[in-house]
Amino acid sequence: MVHRPKDPDRDREARSGADLQGSDLPEFNPDDGPCEPTQDQEWMAQALAEASRAGSQGEVPIGAVIVREGRVLARAHNLTRTRQDPTAHAELLAVRRAARFLGYQRLEGSVVYTTVEPCFMCAGALAHARVRRVVFGIRDPKFGGCVSLGRVLLDSSLNHTAEVVEGVGEDEARELMQAFFRSLRGGAG
Repeated sequence: MVHRPKDPDRDREARSGADLQGSDLPEFNPDDGPCEPTQDQEWMAQALAEASRAGSQGEVPIGAVIVREGRVLARAHNLTRTRQDPTAHAELLAVRRAARFLGYQRLEGSVVYTTVEPCFMCAGALAHARVRRVVFGIRDPKFGGCVSLGRVLLDSSLNHTAEVVEGVGEDEARELMQAFFRSLRGGAG
């Protein structure tokens, strides 16, 4: 089932003070309690900060944060151009870091916050990792594998499905993407 947030305007309120450094991985402590849907804006603010870092490095501004039981397991941003690697998407890099951090390939119970709808490759990896939820800001009409062009994470014929929530941080994610592509065109509207 695909959900849209009830109050997307709260994203702006949650952004203040949420910018953590990309290399800071807090220790995972299962006693810290669950990640509640009401915290979606806070976690998305961190994914937006990652996206901003990507844009400042000349990368397509997409960021991802993986959270389980109220703790960040990993965060990443696109590095496809820097690494000259078409698979260095924010979601895949974050999944790899989270799995390495946990010492296990499954990320059951985790929530992935990503600024743009995951592509088919990333959605497939998220299904293999068995994440619980995927929360994204804007749809990707050219490559989106969650709702735009396909429904990988919602396909009941797979052995794992995940809840998909769209529209959290939508305005900020859209502005990052539009500003990036405007700059590629030399600032033209």
